[in-house]
Order: sequence, then C-alpha cells, then structure tokens
Amino acid sequence: MSSKLQQYLEGLKGKRVAVLGIGVSNQPLIRLLASAGIAVTACDKRERSAFDGLIEELEGLGARFCLGADYLEHLNGMDVIFRTPGMRPDLPQLLRAAEQGAEITSEMEVFFSVCPCRILAVTGSDGKTTTTSILAGLLKTEGYTTHVGGNIGTPLLDRAGEMSADELVVLELSSFQLMTMKQSPNVAVVTNLSPNHLDVHKGMEEYVEAKKNLFRYQTGGDKLILNADNTITAPFVSEGRGEVVTFSRLTDGADITVKDGVICRRGVPVLPVKDILIPGVHNVENYMAAIAAAEGLVSDDTIRAFARSFGGVAHRIELVKEVNGARYYNDSIASSPTRTIAGLRSFAQKVILIAGGYDKNIPYDELGPEVVSSVSRLILVGATSPKIRAAVEGAEGYDPAALPIEEYATLSDAVNAAHRAAGPGDVVLLSPASASFDQFKNFEQRGNTFKQFVTQLEQERSE
Repeated sequence: MSSKLQQYLEGLKGKRVAVLGIGVSNQPLIRLLASAGIAVTACDKRERSAFDGLIEELEGLGARFCLGADYLEHLNGMDVIFRTPGMRPDLPQLLRAAEQGAEITSEMEVFFSVCPCRILAVTGSDGKTTTTSILAGLLKTEGYTTHVGGNIGTPLLDRAGEMSADELVVLELSSFQLMTMKQSPNVAVVTNLSPNHLDVHKGMEEYVEAKKNLFRYQTGGDKLILNADNTITAPFVSEGRGEVVTFSRLTDGADITVKDGVICRRGVPVLPVKDILIPGVHNVENYMAAIAAAEGLVSDDTIRAFARSFGGVAHRIELVKEVNGARYYNDSIASSPTRTIAGLRSFAQKVILIAGGYDKNIPYDELGPEVVSSVSRLILVGATSPKIRAAVEGAEGYDPAALPIEEYATLSDAVNAAHRAAGPGDVVLLSPASASFDQFKNFEQRGNTFKQFVTQLEQERSE
C-alpha cells in the first residue's frame, strides 16, 4: 500500500466516519475503510431489502448502517463525512455537521490527496467520456500503465495503494465531483460547456464555477487544455495558471487545428480526419483535445494507429443492429440538447429520432431548428416530450407534414413506432437530449434497454 494512502487511513483511526450513499462509487470506499479497522457508518435512503445481501457482507467487515428516509438526520458526532457525487454540499444536515466540526469530503477529493501518480482529467458538458477513453487508450497503446476512473464508472481510491509514481491516472470528472474540489490535476481538459444539470445546480454560474475547479488549483508546471470554439470555455485562457493549450476546429489561431482535413499541432500534421473511425465532427474535437493532453507522452504514429482502430464507447452513437435495411443507433449518453445536436450532425441524411426523458430544467430552444433540418420523424417519450415538441413546433421552417411528431409512454412503444416507420436505408437514432431518471436508473440502463428492444425486432423478423 502506498505511504500516502496508508497515512491517510491511519489518521482516520479513532475517528467516526460516515459515508453518504451506498452506490457504485462508494461501495469500494466502505470496504476500504471497514477493512482498515475504521469506525464507518454507511448511510442511504434505501432500506436494507434494496441491497441484495450487500449490507450483510459489509457488516461482516465491521461497517455499521443508517438506512431509511431520515438517513441524513444521524450525523451528530461524526468526524469525517464522505459526500456522494450528486449530493449538494449545502444541504442543511451537512452544514450543521460542518458547524459541529465534521470534515465534509468525497472519495475523489481524498483520491487526489493520496494518489502517487500524475493525473490527467477531463470535464465538459459533452464529449468528456469519449475524450477520456481516447486519451486513456492512447496512453495504454503507448505502453503506460494507466488507471481510468472517476465519473466514467470506476472508483480509484481503494486502488491508490497499488499505484506507483511512474504510472498515469486518467479521470473523467463531473460538475458534481468538482463542486468542492480544492485540488486540480496535472493536465486539465475542458471539452466544452453548455447548460446542463440545472436541476441540481442553482444556476449556470454555479455549474461553470464547479467546472473551473478542474484547473483553479493548478500551478505553473501544469497544463490546461481549452476549446477555443466554445464561447464559455474560450475566455478561460486568461485564468490558466500554467501552460494553456487551445484547440479549434473552426479557426487557425489555436494550438491544435484542422487544416485540409488533417488535425495539426502547431501547424504540424498529426492525424487525418478520415482516419478517425468513430463518426461525427464532435469526435474530431474529442481527438483534438486528447492529442493536446497526450503531447509529450504519445507518438504521432500511436495516435494514427489508435484512431484507425478505436470503435468508440458504448451508448455514444453506437450501431446496434440493422433491421429490414434500417440502421439503429444508440446515443443514450446524449442527456442534453447540445449532445443530441452533435449526434444529429454525425449523419449525412435525415434520421428518425427518438428523444425525451427526465427534465433537468434546461432549455430546448436550440434543439428545435436542428430537429427541423435533420429529422424526418420525431418520436418522443418521457417527461421532456412537451418541451421538445414546443421547441420543434416553434422553430422556423417547421412543417408538420414533412416532420411528423409522435408521443409515447414507454421506450418500447417508441422503438416499435420507429420500426413501423423505418424503411431500407433509414437511420433510427436514440438520442434523448434528456437525462434518464424518469424511467431508468441511468443512461446505461436506458441504452441497454433500447438495444434489447432493437434486438427483439430483429428476432421477430427472423421468426
């Protein structure tokens, strides 16, 4: 075990520790703390029956539990409280605990303090998972031992003890993870910013300020990579504390640009766009960001070889099946209008679009014109259906005869409707422009469910 992690755990002994939320990101944390002999209480609003034996397993390690609707009302006397991502740090119960002397932290904040490796981290409203995956893939292909985690689904704190200084860590970080961060990575990438998660954040200003924590605490030897084409991220150049590298698909003034169909680094050709296997101009930008982050670590030959073989990340314009000559794509990750717009622009033809889901209180005005120009049939499902319909019907050039709009109660009904409408050569795209939480646990479950429904369509055809 690395000395930093060991020292941290030793410092917790004799203290009362609470972990709020027993989700995927916190389960390894609870195991780590309990196995180290620390008095840890895991708290969750769900009851014991919801955990399928997990509670009993953790109790066997010495963990204690506070479960049920009032799980936040029992924090008195706690010395350290780990907040789960997505839980606002200004909840009255947390503020009260802090006033009583408790330290409020998170798994990711502690990981930054004990990690022995160089950290490269990516955030943004769109593209952060793909950019993280490209960057990690480049580093692994080059031969580095690379640990990937954060919002991409793998907690790393419990693995920090196995890491060494010559290895690398690549993180995807959300605004929720960044809200209370007081440390920044050695290399920080901001892919872009647009309105998102305004159901949790108090407003766009708070959302942007959370994202800035990715680079706010950098020093002179660190690197910040910014999208010069994005109106929100471009001005961050003046706030960089170390080296600032910009990328732009649309202009010549950035460090990473596209010239004559080739991604260039300060004028030197690196990667022909035609060699990028995954479709869409947004993925060109994702590669530009990753190329900037990997500078000095990865050869151009490795970049080109990787781009020709990397097929993308699940739930991101993922080809599912071809049924009766129509291709079905899963873009369930698209939980915002900007992400769906990027998905629509990845196709040279108009598509049958399935959209809608949980309402994050973000505007849909910009989606309307894009749907009018890029969609042949709009199939809506979920809580945001009325908002998306209103944005499309209010867009200039909308013609109900040219763009039928249908609404359904379930994703199954929506897929069946798309199947009835689709013919040979058509594209059916699930790109919800909305979060999944109205009907699904997360976007992965929504995407997997969509793939199951599409697979069933093919099975029905073959029977």
